[in-house]
Amino acid sequence: MKTLYLLRHGKSDWDADYQGDHERPLASRGVKAARRVGKFMAIIDAVPELVLTSTAVRARTTFEAAQSKGNWSCESRLVPDIYESNPQSILYMLAESGETADSVMLVGHEPTWSGTVRVLTGGRVRFPTACVARIDLMINSWAEIQPASGELQWLLPPRLLK
Repeated sequence: MKTLYLLRHGKSDWDADYQGDHERPLASRGVKAARRVGKFMAIIDAVPELVLTSTAVRARTTFEAAQSKGNWSCESRLVPDIYESNPQSILYMLAESGETADSVMLVGHEPTWSGTVRVLTGGRVRFPTACVARIDLMINSWAEIQPASGELQWLLPPRLLK
């Protein structure tokens, strides 16, 4: 079995001065929410072995805030292909990754995350900012990932972690 965590970036700061969507930063509310998620994941012993994050500023900052607050000691990598991806490309990326980690977290964006949950589990979900989902995949290697191979275990919006 493999475990996939999907973390949507925190609330972004639309009023900040930035050059293009990719560079849009997090709002202070987004940083706080990411910290709550990071601490929660550590408390329940659900820190992933590997984190792959979008290169967008708001996604990278979300991961950094969660990792710092939760004191995560996992491997992490920036993956440009997560930004502006779609569910099919996410499954392909995981299948072709050659990763051996049993638990992987992807940090990225909507509507890709709700679509990925739908493709993997058949369920429709609302994926607010800084929300994290856990999907258990009935596979032995990431190369086996395919539609309907997962079961949504939980979807946690950060507002529940106050």
